Amino acid sequence: MTTSQASTTDRPDITVIAAHNDAFRKFACLGMPPDIAIPGRMHVTRSLMEAEDGFMDEAVKATGEFEVFEPENDPDGCHDFGAVDIRGQKVFWKIDFYEADSDFRYGAETPDNPATTMRVLTIMMASDW
Repeated sequence: MTTSQASTTDRPDITVIAAHNDAFRKFACLGMPPDIAIPGRMHVTRSLMEAEDGFMDEAVKATGEFEVFEPENDPDGCHDFGAVDIRGQKVFWKIDFYEADSDFRYGAETPDNPATTMRVLTIMMASDW
């Protein structure tokens, strides 16, 4: 019996994905323009929008400033998920990847290529998860 192993050259570059995720998140949340265009959208959940005065703005800013990526909270190294504490409440953020021309129906085949990938950053109360 023979087995074949996928070539590592066919796999997306995790360090590029992480850098693009960081750049997109900082642009979407803090207005810091990236060196290259990273297409995407940011969404916040209704419960976050309806939170007390200024809470959503604090959550968005904290999401953009998040930099504590460790094996425990970023096991795949993509920088695609994080949690922040705002006024004693946990807020999650998540980045998903879609094929740019698929109307968000198909996951990105090459998430390290910004020309073919659309990112969606969702910021939510932990209770929304």
